Amino acid sequence: MIKEAKTEHKVHELIKKRWSARSFSEKEITQVELDTILEAAGWAFSAMNYQPWRYIYAFKKDSENFSKLADCLTGSNRIWAKEASVLIMSLAKKNYDDGVLNKSALHDVGAANATLMLQATSMNIYGHLMGGFDKEKAVELFNIDKAEYEPVVFIALGYLDKPEKLKEPFKTREVTPRTRKAISEFAAEFKSETEEVLAR
Repeated sequence: MIKEAKTEHKVHELIKKRWSARSFSEKEITQVELDTILEAAGWAFSAMNYQPWRYIYAFKKDSENFSKLADCLTGSNRIWAKEASVLIMSLAKKNYDDGVLNKSALHDVGAANATLMLQATSMNIYGHLMGGFDKEKAVELFNIDKAEYEPVVFIALGYLDKPEKLKEPFKTREVTPRTRKAISEFAAEFKSETEEVLAR
């Protein structure tokens, strides 16, 4: 099942096709496929072309290390994400090489994650980004230097399976049509009267 977005304008098919799935099949993602997806992430834009994204991943077939990543998840994520073919932790390198704080690091990691997901979608591989994880546990389990790196989100990747395999409420969420805010709710043309207000 693919939940293609119903858009008002002619949005690119990859964007319409991407969605946050939870039902993953047993078909494995290969190393070559994952490398392709990760390389795509590497071509995202970033401030000063610093590329502050870092990724730690494990395949489901590597049960020990996969479980180590899965153990960092919290809440309902722990229920369905364990069926993914690959689990990934994305991190941001917080500082430039000279020690100065990179204020764009989180933004740039988000851009890399979006590029990653669009590449995956083009390969009929689906994913779900999760902010529901124990950051302190991840730092401890993976011996992360908190002064240099910040875990941002976890990503579950896999090939799609039928929604029926999921328990509620995930089954219903899997088949519920996707919706988004109208453009008017998040964007507005800049007008001269606005400029006058800002200039005061």
